[in-house]
Amino acid sequence: MSATNKKAVVLVSGGLDSATVLATAKAQGYECYALSFDYGQRQISELNAARAVALAHGAVDHKVVRLSLNDFGGSALTDHSIDVPETLEEGIPITYVPARNTVFLSLALGWAEVLSANEVFIGVNAVDYSGYPDCRPEFIQAFESMANLATKAGVEGHKLSIRTPLMQLTKAEIIRMGIAAGVDYSLTVSCYQADEEGKACGRCDSCRLRAKGFADAGVVDPTRYQ
Repeated sequence: MSATNKKAVVLVSGGLDSATVLATAKAQGYECYALSFDYGQRQISELNAARAVALAHGAVDHKVVRLSLNDFGGSALTDHSIDVPETLEEGIPITYVPARNTVFLSLALGWAEVLSANEVFIGVNAVDYSGYPDCRPEFIQAFESMANLATKAGVEGHKLSIRTPLMQLTKAEIIRMGIAAGVDYSLTVSCYQADEEGKACGRCDSCRLRAKGFADAGVVDPTRYQ
């Protein structure tokens, strides 16, 4: 497959990391198929951001799949009876959504098979992150092994790879990479409790990581705050 017709499914949440991944995949010559999820998350403005990011970076197609992970709850992002924490937590935080990346990658895998795409890109990171277990290299490696056992493509020798270009980067390094790839971070929403206009709270864990990343990168923070 030549560099001009490589296909990839790219998970796009509307946040800083996934926007960087989409821009990076596009710069590497992939035809990018953006995939987002309306999974019952606390705030929906990130999906508006995902649409803007997919459009800005020339995604061939952008699908928004509707799920109802809020039927289970168990996370501050999907259960409105649980407050989003505004102080640092020990261990895995309550903003962790049970099995979220496992579900998302499984659906991305299905679309990749339909498209005959050999790569799925996801913006997980194990350096400046919240400690979610489904953002670690061990999880990605295990999922990739499973994917090649569970699919027609894998069984027939068309290996599928899960690409994680941000895995070992600091938030500042991610931002510098995105700037080089032409990302407009003012389009993105990272806050766990952004308002309908996408304005950030400035207090949650995601806001703190994002603000520190811009400061460390020496880049003006374009985030709009409430």
